[in-house]
Amino acid sequence: MGGVTDIERALIVAAHPDDIDFSSAGTIATWTDAGVAVSYCIVTDGDAGGFDENVPRSEIPGIRQAEQRKAAAVLGVTDIDFLGYPDGRLTVSLELRRDISRVIRRVRPDRIVVPSPFRDLKSMYGSHPDHIATGEAAMCAIYPDARNPYAHPELAAEGFAAHAVPETWVSSANDTADHYVDITDTFDRKVAALREHVSQTEHMTDLAEMLGKWSGSQATAAGFEPGRLAEGYLVLDTR
Repeated sequence: MGGVTDIERALIVAAHPDDIDFSSAGTIATWTDAGVAVSYCIVTDGDAGGFDENVPRSEIPGIRQAEQRKAAAVLGVTDIDFLGYPDGRLTVSLELRRDISRVIRRVRPDRIVVPSPFRDLKSMYGSHPDHIATGEAAMCAIYPDARNPYAHPELAAEGFAAHAVPETWVSSANDTADHYVDITDTFDRKVAALREHVSQTEHMTDLAEMLGKWSGSQATAAGFEPGRLAEGYLVLDTR
């Protein structure tokens, strides 16, 4: 488990536009470079985000979707599902479990990446309630929903057959990671992808430096040689 060439399709599930790029952009670039087909499932449109008070709230979802598409293109990703749930009000509902299950059954990934379903008391920013709800709903979709042909019968009626995801990666920024991806060679694309989220990062003059510190600390935790950069995950066998 954990290799690149042993998979054909990967699905990344996240709560908001830009979450994927902060947590996994370097990893995704290594996968697409190796020929892996990567798809995104974004649960909300990030309609509660943004810093420009002159932009009407009604325009934010469209802006953030467009930014996410541009960021994804930097990494070689074009297949994106936006589920359209309200930003800041996510709960682990049967409807959310069903909608993530639908994407899993459509994409039929060999590997899925999800946020942690647990609050990290060492990281307030990494424990946004939407992230936790997305992580838990995604784990419920992975098991038992997406693999059970009798769960959410409307999905079968829509033509989406059951699918068991063999491998689940949980994004992990602290001491729970047990697998690390070296992103030294794709770090510049991670920064470039995040710069496409103009409404979220335009004001961040120290973005590359901040990301470098995060990725450097992950590489240190991984035991990589000095100067390397990494993204960390907890890898689960979910066959």
